[in-house]
Amino acid sequence: MIRHIALIPDGNRRWAKKRGLPSFLGHRAGVEAFQKILVMALDLKIEYLTFWGASADNVTKRSPEEVSFLFSLFEEYFKKLFDRMELTERQIKVDFLGRWRELFPQNVQDVIRAVIEKTKDHKRQHLTFLLAYSGIEEMEEAIRKIVAEQPIPVIDGQTIKRHLWTKDLPPVDLVIRTGGEPHWSSGFMMWDTADSQFYFTETLWPDFGPEEFQKAIEGVSGVERRFGK
Repeated sequence: MIRHIALIPDGNRRWAKKRGLPSFLGHRAGVEAFQKILVMALDLKIEYLTFWGASADNVTKRSPEEVSFLFSLFEEYFKKLFDRMELTERQIKVDFLGRWRELFPQNVQDVIRAVIEKTKDHKRQHLTFLLAYSGIEEMEEAIRKIVAEQPIPVIDGQTIKRHLWTKDLPPVDLVIRTGGEPHWSSGFMMWDTADSQFYFTETLWPDFGPEEFQKAIEGVSGVERRFGK
């Protein structure tokens, strides 16, 4: 059974370029696509859905104009998310992992913290946003935390997992990457995807809809994960 799905939504800017539109309109279309996928995931009772909203590079290396628009888009969407009745009705816990506390402006941080506070005691379904996230930085920080402990604990899988940003998330069962570039980026959830099934698609993220989401799930449902056996 699929318990945890992680999404790498690639292709917003290429989607806009193909249509002769500014890149920021691609990001807005990407938000609309996510909304449709979120509704379907909740209806399918997917227990954990993790969405890579922005890499660390997205907010440190792109133009100030594009980054500013991304921040305003996040603020707008998370305000709407805060007001959604489903958060309470479906007992959805929303969390945010990454360097957003360091790299996001205060107004966006305030909205994020409000969503976290509102949903902190919910337990039925879990929605996680990776913001200013890098899997490499996540692992580096975990190692720094481990070696800083005195005495240094035994280094095993449980120790590593306990120090990751994703320490409260279960292993990822299915990773979906859109955009036609089937490669891993920045060590994406490297510990949690060790035994994942993967779905790569040519579809650019704004065009990725519920039908293909269902197809990706059906493609791996019932596939036996042998874990090297």
